[in-house]
Amino acid sequence: MSKHSKNKRYSAADMAAVSNNPRWTKTDFARAKRFDEVFPDLAHTLRRRGKQKAPTKKPVSIRLDAEVLDAYKATGEGWQSRINGDLRKVMNLD
Repeated sequence: MSKHSKNKRYSAADMAAVSNNPRWTKTDFARAKRFDEVFPDLAHTLRRRGKQKAPTKKPVSIRLDAEVLDAYKATGEGWQSRINGDLRKVMNLD
């Protein structure tokens, strides 16, 4: 097994499933098209965030009760920002 497969922990079944895929040549890469060119209807639904101009937030790992997390996620997109807003209110930072 290669170093790459050990690090990613691919199974033997994963490797067998892709073992017959040919290697791409420079010509293949030159002919390749971007996802948004091939699937424009799907591409517009994907949100892409750019790099923050002035990073104001820091990524963290936090353990929450499943019910709390489910309740926030049920409110839809932006649930992480709502958690941040609620914590700011509780800490009187607004």
